Amino acid sequence: MRPPEREYESNPTSPRIHPQARSPSLSPSPKANGHVANGHGSPMNGSSKHSKSPVPRVELPGATIYDDSYIDREEYIRLVIQSLRDIGYIESAATLEAESGYVMETSRVAEFRRCILEGTWSEAESALEHLGVSENDGLWEAKCHISQQKYLECLESGRTSMALHVLRNELAPLHTDPELLHPLSSLVMCTDAADLRQKAGWDGAHGSSRRRLLVNLQSYIPSSLMIPPRRFVTLLDQARLQQISQCIYHNAPITPQHFSLYADHTCDTDLFPRVTTTILQVHTDEVWSLEWSHSGKFLASASKDKSVIVWSVGPNSNPEISLYLHLQDHQFPVGCLAWSLDDTILLSSCEQLIKMWNTESGALIRTIEAHTEPVSALAWVPDGSGFISASQDRKINLWGSDGKQRDSWGITATRIIDLAVTPDFTRLVAIGESARDPILSTPRSDAAAASATARNGNNNTAPNGSRTPEYLMIVYDLTTKQPELSVSLGGQLTSVKISSDSQYALVNHAPDEVHLWDLFTGRLARKYTGQRQGRHIIRSCFGGVDGNFVVSGSEDGKVYVWHRDRGILLDVLAGHGLGSVNSVAWNPRNTQMFASCSDDCTIRLWEPSAGGTDGDSASRLAHRTADDRSHEGELNGKGKGKGRESWVEDISASRIL
Repeated sequence: MRPPEREYESNPTSPRIHPQARSPSLSPSPKANGHVANGHGSPMNGSSKHSKSPVPRVELPGATIYDDSYIDREEYIRLVIQSLRDIGYIESAATLEAESGYVMETSRVAEFRRCILEGTWSEAESALEHLGVSENDGLWEAKCHISQQKYLECLESGRTSMALHVLRNELAPLHTDPELLHPLSSLVMCTDAADLRQKAGWDGAHGSSRRRLLVNLQSYIPSSLMIPPRRFVTLLDQARLQQISQCIYHNAPITPQHFSLYADHTCDTDLFPRVTTTILQVHTDEVWSLEWSHSGKFLASASKDKSVIVWSVGPNSNPEISLYLHLQDHQFPVGCLAWSLDDTILLSSCEQLIKMWNTESGALIRTIEAHTEPVSALAWVPDGSGFISASQDRKINLWGSDGKQRDSWGITATRIIDLAVTPDFTRLVAIGESARDPILSTPRSDAAAASATARNGNNNTAPNGSRTPEYLMIVYDLTTKQPELSVSLGGQLTSVKISSDSQYALVNHAPDEVHLWDLFTGRLARKYTGQRQGRHIIRSCFGGVDGNFVVSGSEDGKVYVWHRDRGILLDVLAGHGLGSVNSVAWNPRNTQMFASCSDDCTIRLWEPSAGGTDGDSASRLAHRTADDRSHEGELNGKGKGKGRESWVEDISASRIL
């Protein structure tokens, strides 16, 4: 197949070719471009020892790459040269410099780069001034960075006297606050070079510290003189992020298979999990809560039937679902679940009790009773060392992984409904009802009914009709246990989840809203509407490859999915029977699977369609009767498949504990 002939639509005039390359415009003697920090250290600037003849210089009309373009040709070519050097095409970069007449950087910039990478610090400071960096541009700050590197290298090589000289005569005059020098001066007491590198968080003169210093210094030098590292890649990454932000169904990892330079990125909507592929129906009453294990291999469900079921979920290549554990040693309906970081312990709550389960054997490890009101929230701390419990008795307790109490936050300002710990281990976000009135004890005989009402009943009526409840979201500093932010909200709050980057808190808010709070700014970032919530406890979640979806159940028996950042309602998924969809949970390892549970006693797994099955057909399948399903021979204790529904109802072969 013959390649197509080239067309020069934007350059109708033939370029003029000169038999010999003239001196590039940026420097009369270009040399030494593309050192270690920007690629390789081979001969450059249009000539090399392998060149047999000069490369003719091509002179094109105009200053942009195309007649109808705003992109400057010189900038574009210099970025191409930098990219070629970075990936190893040194001869190609040299040829392009000679042919275009542009060089990546001037000889003075190359000299400055050499001085930093070779550690000739006096020459580096002089070269910095020759590049036109003035005091207004941060010359003193730049020199401070150089002197600090010099100081650390002197200590590393054992030249303590020289290091002290740098500290007193170079660093001290540059620091107006002496307190900033204390961490540096304390490094003099390090026992050896390894101790110095560890305490300074520095990898030494022979590591990457000089290259990182060069990157830091580039912020003081005009980018037109010294191009930032990997600039072309940075621009491509920005284009990729922009395209992803416009792809409202984005749910794919960024790999060469999912992101090509040849076309704009868009995700196939058929890959979005909108079809019910498995229905789990073993619970005999309302299913209130769902939690995936961190491995994504197990799904735990809690029910009003006083039991917890752990389901085993196969890998993506073989997604078999089976009942793994049936934990029935609960005296009351089960409200909360939490997996340990290594998935070896599962916590469950029923009334004032917390139960710790061994997830390998199903054995009950310990029963904890440390609250006087129903336990409303359980959360493991991100380092796996223990967990936090909270209750309507206004107490927050910290427990070790052995189940022994390590700390207590005392009496808080709210009757806590739910809480979550940020993944960066800095904040705890609690929601609940303001405790302006004294707590009234609940008779033990009425405890189960009170708990059921608290979890899935109507909490909007004030006790004895005395007042309208005030609901609060309180953000605590996890170290000091002091509130950083307290927000009063009008409607009932029922659940809180934290984004993986610790920035956002997702709060279900009655009536009929889900709120996204920015924990960094303390402001409401977005509201999601459309679902129905007035009476019941409904738990929402983040989902997708980047947590860019918001998913919530609803009292109309449907599942609602929004785009997190744009607030667009993407899907309304039908399938559950009568009653509320109480909780949703997205698989942390399989970004194309999430689960929902309902008052109809079932759990549904949602995945992408196979063979073009759409959400409407799945919804129609969901309304088949049990008699219809029994004829399909799917009541065998396991379910798998896409584009159809499998039912798991038989538990005769499962472990019941």
